[in-house]
Amino acid sequence: MKTQQAPATARPPQARQGFGRKAKAYFALTKPRVIELLLVTTLPTMIFAQGGFPPVGLILATMVGGALAAGSAGAFNCYIDRDIDKLMHRTENRPLVTGEVTPREALVFSWILGVVAIAVLWFGANPLAGALGVAAIFLYVVVYTLVLKRRTSQNIVWGGAAGCMPVLIAWAAVTNAVEWPAVVLFLIIFLWTPPHYWPLSMKYSDDYNAANVPMLGAIAGARAVSVQVVLYAWAMVACSLLLIPAGAGWVYAIAAVAGGAWFIRESHRLHSLAHRGELHPKAAMKVFHGSISYLTVLFLALAVDPFVGSAILA
Repeated sequence: MKTQQAPATARPPQARQGFGRKAKAYFALTKPRVIELLLVTTLPTMIFAQGGFPPVGLILATMVGGALAAGSAGAFNCYIDRDIDKLMHRTENRPLVTGEVTPREALVFSWILGVVAIAVLWFGANPLAGALGVAAIFLYVVVYTLVLKRRTSQNIVWGGAAGCMPVLIAWAAVTNAVEWPAVVLFLIIFLWTPPHYWPLSMKYSDDYNAANVPMLGAIAGARAVSVQVVLYAWAMVACSLLLIPAGAGWVYAIAAVAGGAWFIRESHRLHSLAHRGELHPKAAMKVFHGSISYLTVLFLALAVDPFVGSAILA
């Protein structure tokens, strides 16, 4: 009596489990938490530029293209920094460190994501959005990761410009131009990046020192870093108010003033604790998480503004 054989297409549970784990590893290479934060700024910028909801197809092309571009930059970063990632507890579980993805696989994956991202932005939005996508990847991979990160304590200041590019891409996708409001939004995020990231680097200073990466929060004293956080916070809030004469309404104005005052207060509290020698990592992380909340509220107000607010200086 012949036994019935399983269909040739059936795969053992181990193989299916292995595929899922591999896919998860590739996904981790893209740094999804960073992508999520970047997308928070993209859609509100498009809505503000349009004065309402842009076409759904344009939104999808810009969001997907932007996410793929950020994912490509993140994967390139993991490939380049795999030697120092294994030295830091914060990054020791990244796929290239654990061996779940090989360097060759990561490099090919990075290039594929980048090419697809630019194609989506170029043909789904417009060539200007595609060109800005190329610039964003270049800034993060070459300027920040290859040139600045291991050489200067100002790495996150200038390298952080890559994280500001989504607002330019979003604005260009809607208007096919880069105009003054887009520049203001770019500057807000540019000035936001140091007080967002330096408190994090204060907490993980041992990691950065072990990897010989000169993050300011790791190599400078808490007092010096807290002063910089306060100065950048004030500059960021002042810059955010420039969007009001550029067409923002009362909803955005309230969020900018109230949210800005709260973040400045938290920054000064960080400085006060550092000055008294009482700064604890939890206090630094409160500013880090608070900066994310601030940016989210600011851009949420930007998205709501065209529907319920009218320009204050119309």
